[in-house]
Amino acid sequence: MEIGNTSVDLVEVSGSLKKRRVAGITVTAVLGAGAVTVARSTGWFRSLGGRVSGERLDRARRSPQWAGGRFENSPATPTLAPGSLSAMLRMQVCGEQVRYARHPIPMETRKRVDYDRPPESGLRVTWMGHSSVLLEIDSLRVLTDPVWSERVSPSSLAGPKRFFGPPIPLAELPSIDAVVISHDHYDHLDMATVKALSARGAPFLVPLGVGAHLEKWGIPAAEVRELDWNEHVLLGGVTLTATPARHFSGRGVTNGNSTLWSSWVIKGPRHRVFFCGDSGFFDGFADIGRDHGPFDLTLVSSGAYASTWPLIHMTPEDVVQAHVDVRGQVLLPIHWGTFNLAFHDWNEPAERASLAAAERGVSIVVPRPGQMVEPSHVAGSPREPWWRERL
Repeated sequence: MEIGNTSVDLVEVSGSLKKRRVAGITVTAVLGAGAVTVARSTGWFRSLGGRVSGERLDRARRSPQWAGGRFENSPATPTLAPGSLSAMLRMQVCGEQVRYARHPIPMETRKRVDYDRPPESGLRVTWMGHSSVLLEIDSLRVLTDPVWSERVSPSSLAGPKRFFGPPIPLAELPSIDAVVISHDHYDHLDMATVKALSARGAPFLVPLGVGAHLEKWGIPAAEVRELDWNEHVLLGGVTLTATPARHFSGRGVTNGNSTLWSSWVIKGPRHRVFFCGDSGFFDGFADIGRDHGPFDLTLVSSGAYASTWPLIHMTPEDVVQAHVDVRGQVLLPIHWGTFNLAFHDWNEPAERASLAAAERGVSIVVPRPGQMVEPSHVAGSPREPWWRERL
């Protein structure tokens, strides 16, 4: 859930897709206030996270991305398009999109033993759903934006619900060398998952300010590294660099853009991966490609786009262009097919991204949840369009 621009089912309603859409609310102010109310009433207020203050705030203020008391895109980017409020209400109630999968999504279940044998090529990826990816790169294991909870919300009782369960239980995950967070929205930063991973000793790499949330949740400061854009950390011979993105942040109605958002470059001795996080299309992708590319694999957010917020998410066609701009070799679309977060068919991102990739001659892979993929073994377009609804 992204406070301010995402649909949230406040009531679980059986029956037609139409009824389920009517159960949702996407009004910016109501959504933010409703999230706080639900969080308080269900005892999940802590999920809203911490407040950026003290030395952490001082460091934020020194960032080139800080302006006017908050983090800003450059150039400044409005979250919503003019007239979005009425448009969102209309689409929420009257939209005809198939926003929920009507059949069980095919997936592969994983166990820890599956990761005992390292990837033959040195680079392997397992898409766990949405933006959660287990990346094995040059003997390092990196987990991106891990969300294992049933809902992306401050509450376990309300909010967008998973279409499918995680392909592997948290307890079955192999040892993780780094957890990388792109920003603090609920569908990317999940309190329960963070706390479970911390109990296993996993270090967290996060954008500036996000450490305030982890501190609120009891994560030891020694486990957290906060990075501004173009800062990096070296782990086991792999360099992880926070790079620019065009997005926004906030987990409530009073802390918008108090924490930074970022994409990430993960560069090992043999392989390079670009993790987009959440971003609208911008010229910065070409800069990232020039400074850090080429990339063996790009993980680019391809879902939750809409005409009401055109600048902070990408259409599938923009996703392919971003992949080209960063000089990627194989594209793996993420941020789709797991939660109802926008006004498009749940499987449209995969269909449109695959078509756009084919038209551009881009190698793309759209794995089933839990499927292990080595980019060096991928050629051309996906062979199995598993996301297409059965008739």
